[in-house]
Amino acid sequence: MLDQLVVGEAATPSTTIGTMIVVSGAFLILMLLIKKFAWGAITDLLQKRENKIANDLDSAEKSRIAAAKLEEERQNKLLSSKSEAADIIKDAKESGDQNRQKILTETNDEVSRLREKARQDISQEHEEALASVKDEVASLSLQIAEKILNKELTPDAHEALINSYIEGLGKSNEVR
Repeated sequence: MLDQLVVGEAATPSTTIGTMIVVSGAFLILMLLIKKFAWGAITDLLQKRENKIANDLDSAEKSRIAAAKLEEERQNKLLSSKSEAADIIKDAKESGDQNRQKILTETNDEVSRLREKARQDISQEHEEALASVKDEVASLSLQIAEKILNKELTPDAHEALINSYIEGLGKSNEVR
């Protein structure tokens, strides 16, 4: 290759060795200059890049762990929310059942009270009707007896006649 560069000279072994020494020396000087001026900057740059990549990997791992923790917390909160919702629904159902039972009990009590009041009213009206009939029967029987006997009855005889008639009337009503 050198033969082609050096056109006019014939290659002798001493010139070839000299050229090799010069080229080797230039190469060594170039290497020393690179080591002194550029090698430190290049190694620093490579070290910084290595540190950055390591930090990025550590940061990514921390982020992955944090994301996993957040996901677990979210799942726990979701389960907790579902549990709370189920408890709320259960409480609402129980409250609804209690309210329904309370309303049914109050309604049954009211119906019973109204029935008892109706029985009392019917009994009272029955008693009033009997008293009214008793008075009318007494008056009619007195008038009939006066007409039949054509005389006035004494109060004791009158009372005895009324009581016997009412007892007969009460017995005939009880049979019905």
